[in-house]
Amino acid sequence: MDNSLPPAEELALVDRELARLDARRSQLLARRAWLIQVLYAPAAPTAPGPRPPVADSTPRSAQNVLLTLGGTLLTIAAIAFTLVSWGSMGIGGRAVVLCAVTSAALAAPVALLRRGLVSTAESVAALGLVLMVLDAYALHRVALPGTDGLGYTAVAAAVLAGAWTAYGSALSRLRIPLPAAVAVGQLPLPLGVLAAGGGPTAFAWAALLTAAADGAVVLWTRPTAVRITATTGATALGGWALLTGGWLSLTSPWSGAALLLVGATVTLYAAWRTPMLAVAASALAGLAAITAVGGLLRSAVPTDWTVPAYVLCGLALASLWRLGAAATTGPAATATAGSGRTGSGQPASEAGVPAPDAGLAADSTGLPNGVRLGLAGAGAGVAALGIAWALPPVAAGLLGPMARTTEVWSGEHADRVLASFPGTAVLVLAVAAAVLAALPRLWARCGALALLWALLTALPVSLGLPYAATLTLQLLTSAAALAYAVRPGPLLRGLRRSEAGQPAAAGGPGAPGAQGPGIPTASVPTVSGTAASGTAASGTAAQPAGATAGTTQTGPTAPMASSAPFAAPAPGAPWPAWAAPRPRPQAPAAEPGAVLGWIAYAGGLASAVSALALALDVRAATFTVLGVLLALLGGVAVFGTGARRMIAACGAVLTATGLVVAVAAAGGFADHWTALALLVVPAATAAVGAKARPVALPVEITGAVVALPAFGLAASRPAFLALALAIGGVIAAATAARPERRRFASWTAAVLFLLATWVRLAVWEVATPEAYTLPVTVPALVVGFLRRRRDPEASSWTAYGPGLAVTLLPSLLAAWTDPEWPRPLALGVAALTVTLLGARFRLQALLVLGGSVLALDGLHELAPYVVQAVGALPRWLPPALAGLLLLAVGATYEQRLRDARRLRDRVARMR
Repeated sequence: MDNSLPPAEELALVDRELARLDARRSQLLARRAWLIQVLYAPAAPTAPGPRPPVADSTPRSAQNVLLTLGGTLLTIAAIAFTLVSWGSMGIGGRAVVLCAVTSAALAAPVALLRRGLVSTAESVAALGLVLMVLDAYALHRVALPGTDGLGYTAVAAAVLAGAWTAYGSALSRLRIPLPAAVAVGQLPLPLGVLAAGGGPTAFAWAALLTAAADGAVVLWTRPTAVRITATTGATALGGWALLTGGWLSLTSPWSGAALLLVGATVTLYAAWRTPMLAVAASALAGLAAITAVGGLLRSAVPTDWTVPAYVLCGLALASLWRLGAAATTGPAATATAGSGRTGSGQPASEAGVPAPDAGLAADSTGLPNGVRLGLAGAGAGVAALGIAWALPPVAAGLLGPMARTTEVWSGEHADRVLASFPGTAVLVLAVAAAVLAALPRLWARCGALALLWALLTALPVSLGLPYAATLTLQLLTSAAALAYAVRPGPLLRGLRRSEAGQPAAAGGPGAPGAQGPGIPTASVPTVSGTAASGTAASGTAAQPAGATAGTTQTGPTAPMASSAPFAAPAPGAPWPAWAAPRPRPQAPAAEPGAVLGWIAYAGGLASAVSALALALDVRAATFTVLGVLLALLGGVAVFGTGARRMIAACGAVLTATGLVVAVAAAGGFADHWTALALLVVPAATAAVGAKARPVALPVEITGAVVALPAFGLAASRPAFLALALAIGGVIAAATAARPERRRFASWTAAVLFLLATWVRLAVWEVATPEAYTLPVTVPALVVGFLRRRRDPEASSWTAYGPGLAVTLLPSLLAAWTDPEWPRPLALGVAALTVTLLGARFRLQALLVLGGSVLALDGLHELAPYVVQAVGALPRWLPPALAGLLLLAVGATYEQRLRDARRLRDRVARMR
């Protein structure tokens, strides 16, 4: 229906609206003028008053500087009095002065603290502490001069530590006495051991006990300065004790083991009680325990078994992580984490029960996660060092055959390298590979695969296998690795479903779309698959009443759980543009099968190259290995996929090339016959490329690369080089019959045929340049003619320029140095023909090239006559003629300029 107003009423409505807008505009303009007047009114001048001086320092900093300076001066005065002026007083005076000054310095802070002068009290208390040290020194010099210095210092340090602790505890507002007591408390036990004549072991025990006491101070005291001082002392003395224990484990295993185990226990307890340092401290404890037990085992086993003993200890400690992981991912743990409820059935988030800290949470092994991680890391580090120790035989087995010291096919074998290296290296690799293979993780499976390959590579070196066994083992290793690279399925057995590329169970942690109980689907913003799975795996959200496990609310008004990573807007309200979470791009995860396949593939290729290098010692072994490798790489090229398939195909081509060279060398072929034999390889690759589409291009490129050394070998016999180039041209021409290779292969064939022609002409000692240029010009002009017929808009320079230039320019150079007349005459006739054709068909390239060559050829022919005529004329005539020519050109300059422009435009309009 039509609801529009009649024209008269609509016009009246429009007029009223315009009048109202005009009135509103006038109001706004008036308001704007008033606002401008208020904003830009000149400010009333104010009389400049005196500025207060800026203070260079705050009162508190100035007070601290003065107090520190005063305390320092008093300390210096006390030291000077004790050391210099002490002898001028009697024993009574000395005692009175020391007692009076020290008592006053220690008692003054009490009164100062009552009056609120904390900084002054700190300075005076510091002076009192220094005076107590001077009192102890003075007492030794006067009353006990015959006592041992170290023993007296140890006793004095213990007394001072106790006195300062009592003093600092009584005056808790002072910050200096307690840290000073902790610092001086580091001395009694170590100095007492030295005074008693104890050796490094006793000193290490004293340092360890002191470090343990420091750890107790750190755990059971609150002042920050005291804890920092105790931590510093515990680190220094405990580190010294552990280093001494490590040294003793090499010289005296039982003494070192006791020291290291006690130190590991103390450090582990500190890690247990200090979550922030749990990982680092427990790792140190694990290293100490491994060093202790390994030292005991080292003393009981032969020398070759030393490293395996340490590796076994490391792996045993690293197994704690696996045990803890199995305990935390068991059925009971899953049920507890998934419920998210307290013992009363109330959701944990509603009952106010906080989620357990990741660093403090313990599994069924009784170890917190941080402690377990540190211990496992220490064990893994020791195992990694053992694996690094076992790698030299791997390098020798892989690279040894490539460092050839004997002639090829001589039947002699190079001396074995690393013959004295312990044979237990392969045991280390085997145990490490077995341990990693038992872990259902992708990184562990990759490490196990690499270690298994390293084990098979190191076996010939470590066990001293004979030549035939070594070569057979390398071929078997290469075959197995390449087989797993093509079919990596067996390597994925035992992996977790999520890491093996399979979807997780529906509703389980990590399942797509799982958001945990109580987190509604509609109210949680989609960030990424990783974030969603992380929210689902947390399992900390509360399940609404009446909802079953694994179900979610999808209504638009569902409430947001408190554990969601973002705060949702009001129920039913959309996310504002500024607060909506932005999706973060996630790098695509690598396919487990592809990762394992590439590792196996790299190992298989490395073993294949090493086996080939080793097979060069014996002729029969060379043919056998080349044949086996050709079959293996061909199988990978047929049954493999992706880049591995292409690399295998190229490797098969190179292997076939090696087989051809080996046959030629065994048959005693000369170089030029070997070159012709090598051309069989690019011919075969061209034939294979016509059918094997996925690997056609890399195979053909590899075959073309093989043809280059064939041409190089034939260069010693030019006639065979021409034949080889012609055969290569035939192969390229056959390849050009395929539409996808037509352009590049056709040009390659033309170049090879041309080179073959030139080489054959050089063999025949032909020196005429046209014999070399006409075979290029004729096909080039035919191709250009066909191009112009297909594309009339194509430029004549593109179609005919290269072909004409190849013949005209070399012939012009030859004509200028040719004293006979037939060549210049033939060149002139050809250039005139080209010029006339260019003018007739309006082709710029033909006109310019033909005219230029014709002019230069005519100049060459007329030059002798011009020189002869100029020589016969009077000397003044040439300058006079030149002057007349310049006058004529100058008089008609504008006309000549217009003629030149018209000529340029006409030539430019040509194709």
